[in-house]
Amino acid sequence: MDWNVSALLADPGAWAALITLIVMEVVLGIDNLIFISILTNKLPEHQRPRARQIGIGLALVMRLVLLSTIAFIVGLTAPVLDLGFAGAPDDHGRLSFETAFSWRDLILLAGGLFLVWKATKEIHHNVDPTPTTGVFDKKSQVARNFGAAIFQIILLDLVFSIDSILTAVGMTDHVPIMIAAVIVAVTVMLLAADPVADFIHKNPTVVMLALGFLLMIGMVLIAEGFGVHVPKGYIYAAMAFSALVEALNMMSRNAQRRKAALQGQPAPQPPAAQ
Repeated sequence: MDWNVSALLADPGAWAALITLIVMEVVLGIDNLIFISILTNKLPEHQRPRARQIGIGLALVMRLVLLSTIAFIVGLTAPVLDLGFAGAPDDHGRLSFETAFSWRDLILLAGGLFLVWKATKEIHHNVDPTPTTGVFDKKSQVARNFGAAIFQIILLDLVFSIDSILTAVGMTDHVPIMIAAVIVAVTVMLLAADPVADFIHKNPTVVMLALGFLLMIGMVLIAEGFGVHVPKGYIYAAMAFSALVEALNMMSRNAQRRKAALQGQPAPQPPAAQ
């Protein structure tokens, strides 16, 4: 790993790598930002900005700490567990998934399962019109607690941070470039956190879309944990298309409201947020 900052400043290739890595880190940070926004929107309004700042600040600290132990992080890709049986072969006779797991694979599996569980639970909470009572209601109140929200953010920060650092290692050998890219990307997340969270809160239909994104991301993490690589371009293309469809729906609803206002009729309202 190269720490020669002065040489990097004079190297056009290093600047190109920095820009590319910043874009990549910002794109990868979208997943984390969506999760933080949905989780903090369940807190009392006066606690939300502080929870987002703490969550994103912890993401920055975690990434910088992991970068300081880069050799250890790279070592997380070494197999530590082998189930001892072969996976199903693909069309070329190769195994379609791995049965030897590294620490990175196990962390991705755990993070993916957590995301699937959390997204499914939130979808159920949004579509079930019957409020729960008793012990389940108490658990719901605990889940909305500030400390519980921060703890869940830390868990996902760890998963996304390791994935982010390993992506950075695959793109450059220069640690200063990784550090600069991480700082810029997390700063962008910090600036975008409140607007994104407010937008999600004011548009209840977007909440379900975002939960669908988290469900898909969780499944991708599980697939990555089993050694099945899913190109990120496909994932973000699907997310962008879904966001475009939702944007068209929002434009249609706004047009209906303006038409109803001109005709003196009550404007149609979207379903209330849970």
